[in-house]
Parts: sequence; C-alpha cells; structure tokens
Amino acid sequence: MKLIIAIIQPSKLEAVKAALTDVEVFRLTVMDCQGFGRQKGHTEVYRGHEFTVNLLRKVQLQIAVNEDFVQPTIDAIIKGGRTGDKGEIGDGKIFVLPLDDCIRIRTGERGRDAI
Repeated sequence: MKLIIAIIQPSKLEAVKAALTDVEVFRLTVMDCQGFGRQKGHTEVYRGHEFTVNLLRKVQLQIAVNEDFVQPTIDAIIKGGRTGDKGEIGDGKIFVLPLDDCIRIRTGERGRDAI
C-alpha cells in the first residue's frame, strides 16, 4: 500500500479528479494549503501599497492506494495537473510514501481490504 500526496494548482482540481475517476480511483482527501517553491510568490498592490505574497494557494490531495493503482494514480494526477503539453513551474509535486497499515473504522478491516 502507498500514500500518494500531490500538491497541485487549485484551478486543476476538477481536471485531476476527472482523470482519477477515469482510472477508477474514487477515494481521496482534499485540503487547501499554502506554499511556494520555484515560483517564490508574487507582488500585489493593496490600498496603494505594494507588498510581496510569499505563500501561494495550493491544493493538497491525499490518496491511499494498493500497489496496482500506484502508477495509474500518478499518471492521472500528471495528466490532470500539468499545464499545457510540457507543464510550467508551479504545476506541483507528487510524493509517494509507504503506507504501513490502514484500518476502516466502521468494520475494523485492515490493510488492502480497508482501502
């Protein structure tokens, strides 16, 4: 089992969800978050004063999958989250972590069956 964490542009969320549905991945957790990488923020003007916004709005997806779904899930996130054919700085990142256990609270099922 793996836990896939993806940080994507908020505007790409619906496209990523559609791509995940196409590969039969229906369970995910979505969180609003802020951060920056190579984009390094941007400058805005508020009430006549210019200031730098260092943290940019992003969306974090957490998806627990069995081994068979790891690569299709990654491919779907890339397909839905990439800007244009080659992508752009700020499109996001995908992290794949080992998942030791998963327990379904309702039934007590564990492991692959709980996902």
